[in-house]
Amino acid sequence: MPEGDTIFRTARTMHRVLAGRTIVAVESTMPSLARAPGIGVLEGRTIDRVAAQGKHLLIYFSGDFVLRSHMRMHGSWHLYRTGDRWKRPRGSMRIVLRTAEVEAVAFDTPDAELVRTRDLARLIPLKHLGPDLLSGDFDADEATRRVVAIPDRDIADALLDQQSAAGIGNVIKSEVLFMLGIHPRARVGTLSPPIVRQLLDEARRVLQISVAEGGVERRTTGRVQPDARLYVYGRADRPCRRCGTLIQFAKQGRDARSTYWCPRCQPERAMGHP
Repeated sequence: MPEGDTIFRTARTMHRVLAGRTIVAVESTMPSLARAPGIGVLEGRTIDRVAAQGKHLLIYFSGDFVLRSHMRMHGSWHLYRTGDRWKRPRGSMRIVLRTAEVEAVAFDTPDAELVRTRDLARLIPLKHLGPDLLSGDFDADEATRRVVAIPDRDIADALLDQQSAAGIGNVIKSEVLFMLGIHPRARVGTLSPPIVRQLLDEARRVLQISVAEGGVERRTTGRVQPDARLYVYGRADRPCRRCGTLIQFAKQGRDARSTYWCPRCQPERAMGHP
């Protein structure tokens, strides 16, 4: 699943390319976009801006409309010169927004809806989102409060809860837990609020590095080489960069999300289980 930094960069690129352009044609295979008001109302309207909110991508149009989409596990937005060959098969297309010069195509995007801008804040997927780690007004105290409010869950699951803090995914979760030496199955209630706050601050720092202009996508080690940017994520059965112990991997939580950790640097005695 794309994390908050990926959606942020996608929104930034789409805004640069599309803002101010007029929609000349639209297509969609999604039943949710056939219902009133229907995606056809976007023809003839101008794209005002594209923004990210947590893991949601928002495209604002003239006339008080906004298209919200969520990529889930496999979705993505592509930009092409109008008429150019797509890099993905047409069967994967879910939405096309076509201007005279450029078209934006959403592939394998399972979740999208078109609403009036004034109704956006009332949408269920958005109204319960926690503070956005990439927002300029990120409220770390509120995010910390939301995480520690459910003490009996594993910290790895808590960090992924978008109602606590929006933007963290499997990569950032695994990396910041390693960086602070916390086992992914440690109970939230065994961690002090300052430690939870430190995890969120570190996650925000990593996300901000990832979205910096000209920056290198998602790195925690400080190294820029593609195979050296991360400490643990994607490195199961390879030696820990700090101690040499083999990195462990497991599917964790109700949604079986991927988690990586070092059993020596993140010892089970810190898990907080009975």
